[in-house]
Amino acid sequence: MLHLLTIDLKKLTSYRTFWVVVGLYFITLGFTTASGMEFLKWLASKGAEFGSVIKINRIPLYHFPDIWQNLIYISGFFKLILAFMVVISVTNEFTYRTIRQNIIDGLSRTEFLLSKIFTNVLLSVLSCVMIFLIVMVTGLIYTPDLELSYLFTDIGFLGAYFLEIFAFLSYTLMLGLLIQRSGLTIVILSLSFMIEFIIKANIDDYVAWAIPFFPMESISNLVAIPFPRYVFQEIQDYVSISSVAIVLCWTVAFNYLSYLKLKKSDL
Repeated sequence: MLHLLTIDLKKLTSYRTFWVVVGLYFITLGFTTASGMEFLKWLASKGAEFGSVIKINRIPLYHFPDIWQNLIYISGFFKLILAFMVVISVTNEFTYRTIRQNIIDGLSRTEFLLSKIFTNVLLSVLSCVMIFLIVMVTGLIYTPDLELSYLFTDIGFLGAYFLEIFAFLSYTLMLGLLIQRSGLTIVILSLSFMIEFIIKANIDDYVAWAIPFFPMESISNLVAIPFPRYVFQEIQDYVSISSVAIVLCWTVAFNYLSYLKLKKSDL
């Protein structure tokens, strides 16, 4: 495993684009998630408020245990940036024929695919580590009267976040292997949510039960939107087992389709 991961990382780290995209991802992710309270304070200074009952700068966005779901939900919007790196990684293999060279040098097609999958796992783990650190630091700063029992109450959302990132990167890997052109892959990847939304809008009145099984929908459903609770609306404040099962099935399907494509490709 480490050998295959090392092979892929050596190729990735030689690309300047890798450092730019990964740096942009982690900087954007860190700044956006860690500065939410300051943004709320800025809104409050401009007179923004949710009626006369809720003061906008008093919303417990960074209070344990709510912070786990709040920040992880926000973080999910930035996975597309990380996916661009996977697109570049995969399509460059075909553009510069490095995949052919790897096969000639003795790497099997399965091992090549595993090297990409292990890289996706690593990127997902690093994302989780960063979110964990941001949650712990900001939560300890902003949570008043902190009780240790609340510290890890909703940490299960971190596992859901790992699955969300890994599933989406697996989808990206599949697209990259199928299309093999970075520009077209990025366009289709960027439009995936819109395309799925159009399909869902047209079948909603006929087979609404099928919508939670759509790939992008199921990935997004892992961590439900938490913010309506601050205007006294009911939310899903847990990770649904059914959502996890659906996403796991899609993740396996994405990687298996990648395997089939790679197995039959004329390299």
